[in-house]
Parts: sequence; C-alpha cells; structure tokens
Amino acid sequence: MQQLIDSKDNGLIKIITGLRRVGKSYLLKTLFKDYLYQQGISKDHIIIIDLENRKQKAFTNPDFLLDWIDGNTTDVGQYYIIIDEVQKVKDFVEVLGTLSTKENYDVYVTGSNSHFLSSDVATEFRGRGLHQMRNI
Repeated sequence: MQQLIDSKDNGLIKIITGLRRVGKSYLLKTLFKDYLYQQGISKDHIIIIDLENRKQKAFTNPDFLLDWIDGNTTDVGQYYIIIDEVQKVKDFVEVLGTLSTKENYDVYVTGSNSHFLSSDVATEFRGRGLHQMRNI
C-alpha cells in the first residue's frame, strides 16, 4: 500500500502483477480506493473498471473503453483510473499507452504476470510504467 501512496500522481502507470487470488484487486479496489476517499478525492474522480465482472465485458473493446473513460472525465481535475485484469482488453498495451498521455489521469492496473512480463510489454512501458509489485 505504501508503494501505491508514494507513487500517486507521479505520471507513470502503476502496474500490479501477481498470481491469481492473492489480493491485487482488493488492494486497489478497496484499500487504495478508501485511501483516496480519505484524501478528499471525490467518488466521481475515481473510475474503477473490473474486467472480472461479466457485466463490464464491453470494456474489453479498446475503443469503447477509451471513449467511456474520456466521456466520464468531465473536468480538468485529477482522475484515478483503476483497471482490474487489464490484459483482458484487446490491445491493452496500446490502451495503456493512450491513457499515459492524459495529464490528468493517474492510472493503476492489475494483471497476470505472464502478460506483463513479456518482452513486448516491458519494452513498451520502459520509462512510462512503474511495475509496483511482483508476486504480491
């Protein structure tokens, strides 16, 4: 948790990887979200997309996901974007690249080790992503 707090608003995408069922989602969607609330961040500036939820399957379409996020960020204030299991998004590397260009987006994602440890992802996010935790 302290690593997340220390890296908040640093301009990098925070990537949390690890085995399934070890608490990555709980860390972001519960503990970190509660921390943001305690810091006075309003609920409408915290966007959580849970790709484990069948009802959010439409977000696996990269254009739908990006358009939806853009449509729900209605002012120039800082937004905290949390995407759980981002590897389920088609072309997720490009999606994260696009999100990283938005100055008022602070992006946090969870994903499986196998997807994030591939050489393509490591190369793509060199200097733009902060791999927060391995095997949490």
